[in-house]
Amino acid sequence: MARFTFTLPDIGEGISEAEIVAWHVKIGDRVEEDQGLADMMTDKATVELESPVAGTVVELAGEPGDQVSIGAMLVVIETEAEVEAAASVESIKEPVVEAENPGVEEVASAATGTAPAEDVQPAGEPAPQPIEHVVAQEAKAEQVLASPAVRARAKELGVDLAQVRTTAERIRHSDLDAFLLYGQGQGYRPAGASRKRPDESVKVIGMRRRIAENMAASKRHIPHFTYVEEIDVTALEAMRGDLNANRGDRPKLTLLPLIIVAVCKAIPDFPMINARYDDEAGVVTRHGSVHLGMATQTDAGLMVPVIRDAQDRNVWQLASEIRRLSEAARSGKARSEELSGSTLTLTSLGPLGGIATTPVINRPEVAIIGPNRVIERPVIRDGEIAVAKLMNLSISCDHRVVDGWDAASYVQALRRLLETPVLLFDQ
Repeated sequence: MARFTFTLPDIGEGISEAEIVAWHVKIGDRVEEDQGLADMMTDKATVELESPVAGTVVELAGEPGDQVSIGAMLVVIETEAEVEAAASVESIKEPVVEAENPGVEEVASAATGTAPAEDVQPAGEPAPQPIEHVVAQEAKAEQVLASPAVRARAKELGVDLAQVRTTAERIRHSDLDAFLLYGQGQGYRPAGASRKRPDESVKVIGMRRRIAENMAASKRHIPHFTYVEEIDVTALEAMRGDLNANRGDRPKLTLLPLIIVAVCKAIPDFPMINARYDDEAGVVTRHGSVHLGMATQTDAGLMVPVIRDAQDRNVWQLASEIRRLSEAARSGKARSEELSGSTLTLTSLGPLGGIATTPVINRPEVAIIGPNRVIERPVIRDGEIAVAKLMNLSISCDHRVVDGWDAASYVQALRRLLETPVLLFDQ
C-alpha cells in the first residue's frame, strides 16, 4: 500500500504561501491523473492544481481560507487501486457510472428533489445508458459560464448548472441560492414577490478577504480626498459614434478607451498623479509609463488587470486590451503579471454609472479616476437652452503626495481634452 504526498508547488515568483480557496475533492474520493484537486490563491491570481497520480484521497491540508506554505503537504493520495477506503466510497456511488467512468459524479441529486433521468423516461422510449447521460450533462454544464468556486459548489450540491437561471453573464452563488430555494425549473420569483430566507454565515476567504484587507489598509494609511467635475461629452459621444460607424473590423469603442487616451496625454504635466508612494521608505516614485489598472468586477470579487504602457496604444488597441483583460479576469485566466504593477487605476461602474463616486485608492498608488454615468440634461449656451450629454468625473488622491490644486488642475486638463475631442488625436 503506497502513499503519494502532493506538496504545494511554487506557483508564483516570490510567493511563500497560498490560500485554499476551494477543494474539488474530499477524503475518500477516487481521483484520476490530471483531475482538479483544489483552487489556490496567491497574490491576486487563483490557480487550479491537478493531481499528478491516480488513487484515493486520504488526507487534505486544511479548510478553505487556510494558508499552505510552498513545499508543504497539500494532499495525500493512496496510489493502489484496490484499497478499503476506495471500496467504502465506491459502495455509495452508482456502480455502473463509477465502473465505466471513475471521477464523474451524477448530476441528478436529491438536493434538488429530482430523480435521475433514467427514472423519468417516457413510456416506450429506451432509457439512455447512465454513463452517457452523465457525460452529456457534464458537457452541457461545461458550456455554462461560472467561476471554479461556483462549479465546485454546484458539483457538491449535485446541481446541473445548465438548469440554473441567471440575469448576468455568469452564474453566481446567488443564482445557485435562488435555484435551491425556489426549486428546479422555477428560477426567480416574479417582481414584487418575496420569500423569507434563512440567515447565512459566509466565511471571508480568498479574493474577498484580500479585497477587505487591501481596502482597509488603503483607508487606514492614506488620507483620501475626492474631487468631482462635470464634463460635457456631447462632442466626444458624437465622435465616438462616427468612429464606430467607420470602424471596419476593429472593435466597437466605448467611452473608456477615449478617456484613457485623455488620462495619458495629460499625465506629463502632472507627474505626481501617476506615482506610487512607499510610505515605509518615504519615497515617491513618479513613473514615466502609464501602467493603467482597470477595476473589474468578477464573481470572485474586484480584480485590477493592468494595461501596460497605455500611453503607447491608440483607441482601438486600448479597446481590444480592455476586452481581453476583462474576459481573462472574469474567467479566472488572468496571469499574475497581468494583475500587478499598476501606476494609476481607472474604475467605472459601466451602465450602473452613478452621479458621483468617491473611489478608494489602489495602494500604493496615489490616485484613482472614476468616470460616472452620461446623462442628457438641459444647459444654457449663448443665452439659449440646449440639450447636452454630461458626465461627472471623480478623482480620489493621496493628500500626502497630491495637493488639491494639483488634482483639480489635472481634471481640468482632462476636461479640455474630452470636451474638444479632436485634441485626443493631436500629436
